[in-house]
Formats: sequence, structure tokens, C-alpha cells
Amino acid sequence: MNMKKALLAAALLLPGMLLANPHEKQLVNGMRVIVKEDRRAPTVVHMVWYRAGAMDEKDGTSGVAHVLEHMMFKGTKTVKAGEFNKIVAEAGGRDNAFTSLDYTAYFQIVPKAALPRMMALEADRMANLSFKPEDFAAEIKVVMEERRMRTEDNPQSLVHEALNSVAFRAHPYRRPIIGWMDDLENMTWQDALDWYRHWYAPNNAYLLVVGDVDHQKVFRDAERTYGRIKAKPLPVRKLQHEPEQTGIKRVTVKAPAKLPYLSMAWKVPRLRDIDQDRESFALEVLAGVLDGTDSARLPRNLVRGQKIAQSAGAGYDGTVRGEATFMLVGQPAEGRSVAELETALRGELARVRDEGVTDEELARIKTQIVASQVYKRDSMMAQAMEIGGFEAAGFNWRDHDKLLDKLRSVTSEEVQSVARKYFGDGSDDRLTVAVLDPLPLDQTKPKSNTKSGVVGRH
Repeated sequence: MNMKKALLAAALLLPGMLLANPHEKQLVNGMRVIVKEDRRAPTVVHMVWYRAGAMDEKDGTSGVAHVLEHMMFKGTKTVKAGEFNKIVAEAGGRDNAFTSLDYTAYFQIVPKAALPRMMALEADRMANLSFKPEDFAAEIKVVMEERRMRTEDNPQSLVHEALNSVAFRAHPYRRPIIGWMDDLENMTWQDALDWYRHWYAPNNAYLLVVGDVDHQKVFRDAERTYGRIKAKPLPVRKLQHEPEQTGIKRVTVKAPAKLPYLSMAWKVPRLRDIDQDRESFALEVLAGVLDGTDSARLPRNLVRGQKIAQSAGAGYDGTVRGEATFMLVGQPAEGRSVAELETALRGELARVRDEGVTDEELARIKTQIVASQVYKRDSMMAQAMEIGGFEAAGFNWRDHDKLLDKLRSVTSEEVQSVARKYFGDGSDDRLTVAVLDPLPLDQTKPKSNTKSGVVGRH
């Protein structure tokens, strides 16, 4: 048995091994500290996650969570602008930050000896950020240029932005993480300062440390640094629920591109109760049946088989704070139309709905799920992201292995059942379709890559 197979077999037989040994302590000010010891290399990942993302913004200030992320690197009373990155680099590490719909996170990957210094630096900017109007004026221009590069010059990003804005009428997921350009142009430094004062507090954050550390020492260092910051009242979160959709929605985006692009989103349940919910796990397995590897149905049937698509994919993430969607996306092959691709994508869902999935497919998906978790153990950053993201969605890290057990228990009947329920008769009432109608390319206009789901600083 080779090493990969041995790891997979161990994971299947030993529930709990994937998140073995995290330790947790809550500071007096309400900040939770989670430590996972991993002594395979003398390095450490230090992350602070704030439970505030784009979904917590208000109309008129979209993008402010991400703008504040940029401002966090503008210095404090004791650390000058630009010095934070320099200190991390001189310690032999690297740092960055990212904003999502659900959270904002900051991290450093450094040699273990530098961890206390990183904790002091991060705690300092949690409480003592230097907020100068001239710094904001310069940084907001950087963010606007980032929006132009990531979204306005990227036709597929424009499609997904349009899809979300049409699919959701009331829910804050309708707003882009980067913000609408008009909101950025009219944003003030006071808007960003208010966001910082409202949400950046120890009782709205959790510290995550993964690496070659002793958890008791990390707890002591956390008390010495973060523990000195006072808790403060947080804004009341008013949940906004999306009204029931009563008919299919369609939107067309015209932008310079070589080929059309199609994105389809059905509103489906998110994971709420790990112990009681079953549909969320079945939907995740269904996404794996359709996409994930070259042997999945969409690449096998539509790209290589029928040659209808140049690319085709499926996705579902039930671990979100807000509304969940099941996505099908694709780009038609040259000479094929968007209508043909939409029909073909619907056809693959219909096959699962009518015929179910094979035992071999189900076994493959479960093996992939376990394998992805096992392989994450090779990366401290991947382990930190797994724990942090799970916590950000409102779950507890202690339940993560329970989630894996639930995924392993999904049956072929359950997969077929959710396909019938959410993609059968009447399913178009929950569907939003966005299409890219390509305009002639401007060869002089540069294209840029985009990253879905999060907006980072660099």
C-alpha cells in the first residue's frame, strides 16, 4: 500500500484524525484563541479572523470591509505605514489579508520564534490603527483600480456580479465584495473609520495559530497582547432573508470577449444543523458527481464527449453565513451556442434526477472528500483556512470531523432525491441565469485574472 492509500485508509477508519489536537481558550475580553500544534517544521501560521464581511455592509457603502482591510496596513501610533510588511519580511515570513462576504482575515506565516512579535503587531492594529484622511484618499484609488482590473476588465467577473445582483433582491449577497464603483467613488474616510470602530474588537474576532508551538505559551502570549484590548458593544446584526423567488430570472452582460459564458444559480438550502441536516451533504456530493476531476460527468460528457463545452463546472458551498446556491457554469465550444450549453447542463442534472448515480461515482466522491482533507494536513496554511472558514460560517471546529462523517454517509438515494427536489419540476422558479454576450475584443486592453469568493490585498 502506498503512502496516499495508507493516509486515505487511516482517515476512513479513524474519525477525528483530521483535526486532531486543537486547543482553545477564551480571553476575558471575549476573544477566542484556537491553537493547533503541528511540529513537522519550525514555522507557524498566525491568523486573526473578524466576523465582519461584505454581507454586514449597508447600501451606499459597499466595499467598505475590503477598503478597511487595505487601511489596516497604514500603520498605528507606534508602527509607521508600510512597516508592518517590512517587519514580517525581515523575520523571514510573509503576510497578507483577504475579505469575503462573511468575514475578513489577516495572516502571517513566519518562523516560530517570530510569533510573539506577530501577535503584538496584530493586536496593536486591532486597537490603535492610525486613520489619516490622506492615507484613505490614496488607498481608495488603489481599491478602485483593483475593481477595474478584477471586475470591469474581466467579463466572467462581470457575469457573476450581475448574476448575484439579480438573484438576490434583499439579501446582502447581492452586493459585490469589492463594492460598486459609485460607492467607492463616494466613500469617505469616516465610512471606513466607522467600520473599524464598529467591528474590529476582540469580542468579534478569533485568533488561530497552527504550527510548531506549545499551546499554553500561545495562550499566555495572547493574554499579554490581545488580552489587554477591551471588549466593546457590537452593532446589532439584522438578518435579511431573501424573499421567495417566483420565476426564472435572466440577465445578459455585454463585454469584449472571445467566447460567450454561462452561469446558472439555483437557490438551495445551506447547512444549518450538522446533526440534523442531510440535504446539504447530498448537494455537495451531487456537485462532486458533476465536477471536481476529469472523470466527473461535466468534463467527461460535455467537454470531451459531446464537445459542446470548452469548459463546464458545478459548485456548491453550504457552509456560509447567508444564502446558498448551487452553480453550473460553462463556456461553449467554438461553433456551439449558449442555448445548447444550457440544455446540455440541464440534461446532466436530469440524468441524475432520473437515473441516480452509480456506486462507483459515489465511492469516488467520498474518496476525494477524504483525500482533500488528508492532503491539507501537509500545509499549515490549509489547516488554518479549514478551521477558520468553518468557524466563520458559524460552526465550531470541534464539529468539523462530524461534517466529514456526514459526507461519507450520503447515499445514492439521497443524491437522487435532492436532484429531484431542487432541479425537477418548478425548479426554474429558484433559478437565475446570467449570460455573457461577447463584443469584439479590444486587443490593446489588458486582461486580468480574478479570484472568486474573496478579495485580497495583493
